[in-house]
Amino acid sequence: MSFVVGLTGGIGSGKSAAADEFAALGATVVDTDVIARELTEKGGAAVAHIVKLFGGAFLDRSGGMDRKKMRDHVFADPAAKRALERLLHPMIREESARRIAAAAGPYVVHVVPLLIESPDYRRRVDRILVVDCPEETQLERVRARSGLSGPEVRAIMRSQVSRAERLAAAHDVIDNGGPRDALRRQVAALHEKYLQFAKS
Repeated sequence: MSFVVGLTGGIGSGKSAAADEFAALGATVVDTDVIARELTEKGGAAVAHIVKLFGGAFLDRSGGMDRKKMRDHVFADPAAKRALERLLHPMIREESARRIAAAAGPYVVHVVPLLIESPDYRRRVDRILVVDCPEETQLERVRARSGLSGPEVRAIMRSQVSRAERLAAAHDVIDNGGPRDALRRQVAALHEKYLQFAKS
């Protein structure tokens, strides 16, 4: 059984950047967002089910799920959100469990944006690592990369657990309010710690 670190944080906190640094040091990264994208892009296992549930209008030109159109739809319609989650969540859980079981690295970093909200995922991890930064930094990062408006980003942030709740659940915290070098140094220190945990 692999030693599994659950990595989480609010939107725009820098989860992917932290995961990339762990991967560069040899950890196996299993990212639920990456799996969700694979399932919903052209040829993905969820695409035919999405068409059946929501219709072909929710596919983009490539034949994968139109992420923006779907995001707008499920934000406006709670029943649609539940239907999409009922479809995707079991597929994501199953695939992430398979990847954890097949992990070749010394330990696994399991990236789960909604880790704190999900008892099932929390049971899978040995330790919770929260990537944290000020909320204004989150807002700026998400607006810069996604083109979403401030109110849209704030709505997503409100739909997630609060920063205080995440920090209260954390065993370890990365402060990602600064430059990439500072993130890299914190990851390197945690990597040494996790190697020891994995051995014991």
